[in-house]
Amino acid sequence: MPTTTAPRILLAGGGSAGHVSPLLATAAQITRRSPEAEVIVLGTPEGLEADLVPAAGYELVTIEKVPFPRRPNGAALRFPGRFGGTLRQVRSLLKDRRIDVVAGFGGYVCPPAYLAAASLRRPLVVHEANRRPGLANRLGARRAAAVLTAFEGSSLPGARRIGMPMREEIAHLDRAAHRDAALRGFGLDPDRPVLLATGGSLGALRLNTAVAEAAETFLEAGAQILHITGRGKAEGLPDREGCRVVEYVSAMEDAYAAADLALTRSGAGTICELTAIGLPAVLVPLPIGNGEQALNGQEVVAAGGAQMVADAELDAAHLRSQVLPLLLDTARLTAMADASRAFGITDAAEVMADVVTGVARRA
Repeated sequence: MPTTTAPRILLAGGGSAGHVSPLLATAAQITRRSPEAEVIVLGTPEGLEADLVPAAGYELVTIEKVPFPRRPNGAALRFPGRFGGTLRQVRSLLKDRRIDVVAGFGGYVCPPAYLAAASLRRPLVVHEANRRPGLANRLGARRAAAVLTAFEGSSLPGARRIGMPMREEIAHLDRAAHRDAALRGFGLDPDRPVLLATGGSLGALRLNTAVAEAAETFLEAGAQILHITGRGKAEGLPDREGCRVVEYVSAMEDAYAAADLALTRSGAGTICELTAIGLPAVLVPLPIGNGEQALNGQEVVAAGGAQMVADAELDAAHLRSQVLPLLLDTARLTAMADASRAFGITDAAEVMADVVTGVARRA
């Protein structure tokens, strides 16, 4: 059906921040660049989107979370009926709301969204965050009008790297200009280098333990630590002058601006944020799953913008012998920052928004 001035767009994705964050960043740019567009988000009632999407001012339509069965069991027997129900629900949504394009970011809601769109001949746009694509996006990419990725080397057909859509406050962060204010906000000394240690919103036990055990050595060497432990993980960890311990930071741009070096997991969103702002990093890939975190970090490590250490090798001794000397080496950090920034992409949300609205208008 033709559309001229008011494209109707369904953004599908949810569950984890890796799906919700780029979805919301894209939604914000669609709204900014095409204020007349109608944006609806498809998610589940229990994912992060249940809180974050309405808080951002977008309409959220929810369907049941129906994972593909991995083994023959009772859930596998119930799967066809449950999945068929979600598929019918999404088909009705696309027809009733006269959706022009479906843009998917991965997660449980995407397979029914992709199949419903295909059955009604609605065009698809797929964004894949990881080097190794998930099942949902492998399904959607087969008939997508555009396949966009955060990293090069995707196995998805016709993939084009645009980077990771992210909030403007991070994508266009000037770390140097924001540094002093950020340091004051965390109660840190502007004359001493800062290690940002974070395992994400859920935290990472190995990172938390190693940082706590090595903290005294860092402080004695004249360094500081901003330690984001994850919700409920700060108890018993040292919070004193020069070692700021917090469970969660809602505005990560402040933490990035305060830091000279990051010690972090290598999720796709984290890698793309670090490289967009040019923050050197020591990456510690999550050792479970399909190995995607190690793949995500390979290119920026090869470019010289980060180092990588296996989870099993990260301990207080490694922090003292390897990470601390790096934190104190201004010349090395400057070179790594330049390499990181050269790898990063800052306008992915804008590009994604333009692609989605362009496909909608051509529908």
